[in-house]
Amino acid sequence: MKKINCFGDFCPIPLLKAQNECRELKKDESFMLVTDHSCTVETLSEYFNQGHYDLLIDEVIDGVWEMTFTRID
Repeated sequence: MKKINCFGDFCPIPLLKAQNECRELKKDESFMLVTDHSCTVETLSEYFNQGHYDLLIDEVIDGVWEMTFTRID
């Protein structure tokens, strides 16, 4: 699985990186985005919670999130 490092990136950079990666995904393929900004988690959750992707969010340590995107359609 591809991992995209977004440490230190402010919105909209993580959103743009996620959108670009999602364009390449085929059904049931996944990638992980790692971020250290809670606003990124909120923004990406809202944007990708529209039915085409399964989104798993895990705060692996305090203030660091791994977001796994899987295409479902």
